[in-house]
Amino acid sequence: MSFHRYVALGDSFTEGVGDPDPARPNGVRGWADRVAEVLAAQTQDFGYANLAIRGRKLRQVTTEQVAHAIALEPDLISLYAGGNDVLRPKVDIDGLIAIYDAGIARLAATGARIVLFTAYDPGGPDASGPFGAFRGRFAIYNELVRQVADRHGVTLVDFWRMRELNDLRMWDVDRMHLASPGHVWMAIMVLNALAVEHDLQPLPLPAPPVLSGRQRRAEDLTWARSYLVPWVKRRVTGTSSGDNMRPKYPVMNSFADRGNKNSTVDNSRDVSLGSGVD
Repeated sequence: MSFHRYVALGDSFTEGVGDPDPARPNGVRGWADRVAEVLAAQTQDFGYANLAIRGRKLRQVTTEQVAHAIALEPDLISLYAGGNDVLRPKVDIDGLIAIYDAGIARLAATGARIVLFTAYDPGGPDASGPFGAFRGRFAIYNELVRQVADRHGVTLVDFWRMRELNDLRMWDVDRMHLASPGHVWMAIMVLNALAVEHDLQPLPLPAPPVLSGRQRRAEDLTWARSYLVPWVKRRVTGTSSGDNMRPKYPVMNSFADRGNKNSTVDNSRDVSLGSGVD
């Protein structure tokens, strides 16, 4: 199966945070770029836009990104959002899903192939990351996401069940975002879900570190000071890591030649996000 116009929506997960590439906009690559690279090699008229911005909550994604995605006339759309909402001190999950469902309905009405995601399982005996206390919330959210996917007949990539990601080597040093091996794994899962032929292979993982209990506690303390405390501060102050940031690719890019990352295609249908994004 081939796709010609792919638009990716969401937050840091889709923007590609944790998979650094200084040569790319916002300095990151990510699973969506990797999927686009595979798709671009399979058709002559491919276009790719990535509207995702780190820190965006679900309502922001639906109000800032959905209409712009539709205007780009894609035949493939991916959307992940809601994780930043679930991690807030208080959240109305039913209200959140109502917003989500309305946004998916608009996207599905275009006739494009839609790809949705459950959220990662932050708990369990082998889970990686600092957010195990939110496991119950995410379980409820994910079950409702599955219902939305079933209702609209869209493709669901089940992040929750990917036990291969219960390995800290798949995660960035911030323990909140996938690292390059995790992004490659996610790209493989998305392409498999779409039944797209590809030759992507998981990246080799470094040997796991051997740490004493004292060393591990020191490492955890360093992580908390460097990443957890700033994360909590942003939530308390109502700021975001994505404030004043722009989407990586707000218009369609060909991606036919990865060395020419700024080439655009069919500008008559390209739509900029304008000043309202930030």
